[in-house]
Amino acid sequence: MAESPATLAFAVELFSGMGLVEARRMFGGAGLYARDVMFGLIDDDVIYLKVDGALKAELAAIGSRPWVYTQTKGPKAGVPQETSYWSLPEAALDDPDEACTWGARSLAAAEALKAAKPVRPRRSLDRTMEG
Repeated sequence: MAESPATLAFAVELFSGMGLVEARRMFGGAGLYARDVMFGLIDDDVIYLKVDGALKAELAAIGSRPWVYTQTKGPKAGVPQETSYWSLPEAALDDPDEACTWGARSLAAAEALKAAKPVRPRRSLDRTMEG
């Protein structure tokens, strides 16, 4: 189910204290972006934040839950997969300062994870024909 425009607007406003935050639709949900880095997602009207090990443990300790994805095709079809996105604490939904604190930590984790990934060389689209 696609997220409503009101849900996306609420999330963008909630995290507005972090600077420019955008909600981009994807796969029936939406990604939350700051500085061109996806730090969160929205699925079934729930806001989830990207986590590293420390942030995951802290969110789990206060009752947050992971976003679980179940593939419909392929070798993992029907097997629930826990992801690296955990729900924003309920109290933060009514407190933009708290939401931004969690969001900033999530953004820092997402940026660190992005920086740690090896850069894959791009294939050139400029191909010459020999003949």
